[in-house]
Amino acid sequence: MQQKIIRIGTRESELAMWQANKVRKQLEDYGYETYIVPIKSTGDIVLDKPLYELGITGIFTKNLDIAMLNGDINIAVHSMKDVPTVLPKGIVQAAVLKRANHHDILVLKDTEEFMAQREGIIATGSLRRKAQWLNRYPTHEVVDLRGNVNTRLEKLDNNDWNGAVFAAAGLERIGKRPKGAISLSWMVPAPAQGAIMITVLEDDEFSKEACALINDRDTETCTKIEREFLNRLEGGCTAPIGALAMINEVDKEINFKGVLLSRDGRKKLEVSKKVKLGAHKYLAKDCATKIIERGGKLIILEDEGIEKDFSIYSTKKLSEVQKKLLPSSIKVQDSDFIKIRFNRIAPKEVKNELENVVLTSKNGVEALLYNFTKDELKFKNIFCVGRRTKKLIEQKIGKVTHVENN
Repeated sequence: MQQKIIRIGTRESELAMWQANKVRKQLEDYGYETYIVPIKSTGDIVLDKPLYELGITGIFTKNLDIAMLNGDINIAVHSMKDVPTVLPKGIVQAAVLKRANHHDILVLKDTEEFMAQREGIIATGSLRRKAQWLNRYPTHEVVDLRGNVNTRLEKLDNNDWNGAVFAAAGLERIGKRPKGAISLSWMVPAPAQGAIMITVLEDDEFSKEACALINDRDTETCTKIEREFLNRLEGGCTAPIGALAMINEVDKEINFKGVLLSRDGRKKLEVSKKVKLGAHKYLAKDCATKIIERGGKLIILEDEGIEKDFSIYSTKKLSEVQKKLLPSSIKVQDSDFIKIRFNRIAPKEVKNELENVVLTSKNGVEALLYNFTKDELKFKNIFCVGRRTKKLIEQKIGKVTHVENN
């Protein structure tokens, strides 16, 4: 079985090293030889600015991605909540370890009495935590807190804050959770919080096969839903978005809840839904669409517009060519504000070949493609209305027998 030593890339912090060693031990239990390669990240170096002001996607993962693409490491171990929802070309998700505690916790400086008072000071470097705290305690002040776990705990001791918010899993993994810490069960966690992800080069079959042995399927299922929800809202470190999917083993259901807030916490959109396990393909999409339909994109765009003196918002997606027509000094944001929710079409409707099918619009074509693959659509004669509908059909389904203008 053994063909090579697996080099495990990780950040240098105590927590990151703990996570890498957990992966190392699990791989070695299966007979693989490994060693750890510590790599410093930009997020560990620049500590004097909030994350959203740095303007970098994957601030804690980028240097590990580069090391992997350069051939310095074979796999990279990440806190999954820090990983962008779209991985760099050539890099894929190889495994997710069983999830630990997904909650956020409040580490107190003294007592929790301030939570019932008008004034209070809380520290966190997370926009999501800040927004949810201000939504619940609008008169409190939230200050920025950056650094690794140990650095943040030290800063809490050395300042006059009432407390600081941490991910429970991080403190618990390195044995640093204080006895008096309060679990914030009302706070929706970051997508994939508490999970450890392993990434690998797409063509590295040896490392992919090794990591597949330690993958936890339930955690993979839940975190995939959460990260798709985040991706569909186009959020990253710059948007206060929370998501949590949990499997109910008794009822064989997946329970999902998601939240989007404005950065100041004044606006809040929530969504929750449960579906049967195995019928969750559209769960993230449906929940994200509900948030968007209730004005979610506007909340995100309003917050992003704060950072520029002059911005243009397009309510329809623009092409890259269209964006380049505008001066670089202008911030351009675009989004399809009008969303069409396609009806679900029962599989029995297209089980057998259909002799004659009439499609009257591009939306009708999209509805079919939303429900079925091209191979499932067995149409003998296709009639349609409009040349654009015809073009889409012939691109996505097959040849059109006849087209009319109206």
